[in-house]
Amino acid sequence: MAIDFTNIDTTATPTLTLDPFGAPAPAPAGTTPAAKPEEVPVEEPQLTPEEQRMVDAFAAQIDLTDTSLVLQYGAGVQKKMADFSESALESVRTQDLGEIGALLTGVVQELKGFDAEEEKGLFGFFKKASNKIDLMKTRYAKVEVNISEISKSLESHQVQLLKDAALLDKMYEVNLAYFKELSMYILAGKKKLAGERATTLQDLLAKAQKSGLPEDAQAAKDFESMCVRFEKKLYDLELTRMICIQMAPQIRLVQSNDTQMAEKIQSTLVNTIPLWKSQMTIALGMEHSIQAAAAQREVTDMTNELLRRNSERLKVASVETARETERGIVDIETLKQTNETLISTLDEVLTIQKEGRQKRQEAEKELVALEDDLKKKLLEMSK
Repeated sequence: MAIDFTNIDTTATPTLTLDPFGAPAPAPAGTTPAAKPEEVPVEEPQLTPEEQRMVDAFAAQIDLTDTSLVLQYGAGVQKKMADFSESALESVRTQDLGEIGALLTGVVQELKGFDAEEEKGLFGFFKKASNKIDLMKTRYAKVEVNISEISKSLESHQVQLLKDAALLDKMYEVNLAYFKELSMYILAGKKKLAGERATTLQDLLAKAQKSGLPEDAQAAKDFESMCVRFEKKLYDLELTRMICIQMAPQIRLVQSNDTQMAEKIQSTLVNTIPLWKSQMTIALGMEHSIQAAAAQREVTDMTNELLRRNSERLKVASVETARETERGIVDIETLKQTNETLISTLDEVLTIQKEGRQKRQEAEKELVALEDDLKKKLLEMSK
């Protein structure tokens, strides 16, 4: 089930409980743990005085001999962290950035479609010049309708992206709150574990050494095993806390992507599309004044092109005719190449024959050696 981030108070002090799936049981305000001799110092995160008092009081309530307590220690915040991770993943999964990219590409394609090339050449120009204004107006109207539909979709996506960015801010705060709560569980557990190993475990070991009784030795060993189990539980919580640490930059990265995409949509809506419309309006206004010049230019260009083509064809035809009349039946270069190929072929044949004779001679020697070896073996077997 997804977490409703809007209902989570991230400013409240985290609550530590020994019954993660029941009612919270925080220590009374002002309660301090009993002093323990030679308590091993534990590195602590930055906590407020109130949070520090809560950690100290909670550490005093931890009972390492309670199997159920050790099993469920911190399980509540781990469950909340798992639900949070699933919700964060769902938020990323449901983002439709690919569709936004397709819409932006659609804008480009529509604008390119407006500039589709006309039929080339002189006849094509005169064929379309009379109705080019009407054609441009028709295309403009068609593209404008498509662009308007795309703009509506982009505006809808932009609103959703901005909402997602705000939600990701809340997710970041929730993740930070879970990180603080996990840190307090780990800190309280480490304090308790260090104290028990420095006091209770040492007392049990001393008692076992002094009495020499097997039950005392077993009691010390059992308590050490409990300490190890609780230490593994704390390590498991540290892994969950590492997920919190990794989640923070991931949330910011997704938020940055959303923000950048929203800005891209905004730029398209307020810059690209209005600029295109204004430019097309100018193009329609200018078309009447440039048609006469364009027609004259097309006529001149086509005339020059025809003259160039005819002169080039005349040159090619004359040169090819003269060249072919001067050629012999067989080119001397062809005879040279044929002669060189024949000589090369004869050389290769001689080389192959020579190598064949050499290999046959070597093979005969090998056959003789093989025959001698076989005879020797048969003689040895007959003895």
